[in-house]
Amino acid sequence: MDGHELLDLAEQCAQAKKPIRVHCCTSTGCQAARSLEVKKALEKRVQDCQLADRVEVVGVGCMGFCGQGPMVELDSTDPQVTTTHYEKVTPEQAPSIIDTIQGGQTDALQGNSQHPFFAKQLLIVRNHSGKVDPERIEESIALGAYQALHHALFELTPEAVVQEISKSGLRGRGGAGYPTGLKWATVAKMPPGQKYVICNGDEGDPGAFMDRSVLESDPHRILEGMAIAGYAVGADQGFIYVRAEYPLAIHRLQKAIQQAKQKGFLGSQIFGSGFDFKVDIRVGAGAFVCGEETALIASVEGKRGTPRPRPPYPAISGLWQAPTLINNVETFANIAPIIRKGADWFAGIGTETSKGTKIFSLTGKVCNTGLIEVPMGISLRTIVEEMGGGVSEGQVKAVQTGGPSGGCIPSSYLDTPVDYESLAALGSMMGSGGMVVMDDKTSMVEVARFYMEFCRSESCGRCVPCRTGTVQLHDLLTKLVEGRGTAFDLAQMESLCQVVRHTSLCGLGMSAPNPIVSTLRYFPEEYQALLQPDRWRIPATVP
Repeated sequence: MDGHELLDLAEQCAQAKKPIRVHCCTSTGCQAARSLEVKKALEKRVQDCQLADRVEVVGVGCMGFCGQGPMVELDSTDPQVTTTHYEKVTPEQAPSIIDTIQGGQTDALQGNSQHPFFAKQLLIVRNHSGKVDPERIEESIALGAYQALHHALFELTPEAVVQEISKSGLRGRGGAGYPTGLKWATVAKMPPGQKYVICNGDEGDPGAFMDRSVLESDPHRILEGMAIAGYAVGADQGFIYVRAEYPLAIHRLQKAIQQAKQKGFLGSQIFGSGFDFKVDIRVGAGAFVCGEETALIASVEGKRGTPRPRPPYPAISGLWQAPTLINNVETFANIAPIIRKGADWFAGIGTETSKGTKIFSLTGKVCNTGLIEVPMGISLRTIVEEMGGGVSEGQVKAVQTGGPSGGCIPSSYLDTPVDYESLAALGSMMGSGGMVVMDDKTSMVEVARFYMEFCRSESCGRCVPCRTGTVQLHDLLTKLVEGRGTAFDLAQMESLCQVVRHTSLCGLGMSAPNPIVSTLRYFPEEYQALLQPDRWRIPATVP
């Protein structure tokens, strides 16, 4: 298939769409709220009203406003039918939405597309989510899928692809923010031979569901990004590592891989070129530590998922000792848009050091919960108060970013721009994209204990500082919460945080104390208030 044939195929797929499309979210969250029943009710009404010649009901991926699901959108090119969306739709309300096409009324809750939750987003990774049926490759082709891969294969050298990614300023979206182009260049410079590309879909942070949504909603975006990466670094085999708790994502990925092979977009001699690239899925057992790249590699190899010391880094010696490129889901999802629109376009979004957009799962006490994709540099206040609508009662007290590895940012810093350096300066981190809002009734000590309990239970146990340090930290926090803590316990906890941070084997252990450190930094009075009144003074010496 050449470029003209691909464009012709895209045009054919686009023309096959009917003038009125009824998008019904069928992602995991909305399915839990009976969206499949809603979809069946919509389809039945279309048939009963004999509208099938111009109306089609399409099961799509996540539309973002998860707290208002199930969501249904009328997407119309017919000037007599207005494009609109509905929220919290029930199976009983669904038929009346179809009735509006013929001038009828509906009692379904109509949403506002101009609400700040939608209006302040900038969609790059998620621009097709909620618009395409993720189980039909034709829907993605109609919107340009695999055109960037064709462009890379026939108009760019591998070196030029790496240079374009470097020039874009894209940084890894998995948490650390390492420059993507630099990682690609390292793998590409390794001697010719077997190399691998791995997509890290082991999303384990509490409250985080960004990667799951992208995998469920637009799997071909990930496959195309991985294939471009394989071409750039000289790899012919890719693996997608997904946790078993994401069965819908796994199902849709399997189907997408099969369809891409049938179209010649994956496999041998892609687009008739000399480039081969195959993708397989590896299902993880849900261990949080397997989000760390060396533990993930061990798991893919069939071993117990535990980290190993670095160097050597995976880019030099990774999967089966071969050079291995590892990026997370959101990072790969940015690749095709960058190749298609150019590095300068992407670099023009965001800040000087943090380019592009970032997806966050906005959860907690905030009024509007769901997925948002915003330009880097937007303020926390804009996200929490305007897009999220603030908290339903009381005041915003803190925002936790970065999951168990991140920190709690007090409301006095809500004007902080969301970028890698600014969050790190406050003792937190970007992380994979979890953002939990807390109100003034939240105990920050209990928040720290919650995250420490998570880190304690998820420790792989390989290194002593993490294995025993997280247990001791959790015990000390429990002692404080139960009112049995002393100033000596508090001092011991602070000292132990530094030990765990500086002596653990991997990044997960090193960052485990962050929630304690940040809450001690910004909310010391809450710790002091829990100490026994007659033992506040810290001893002169702490063993």
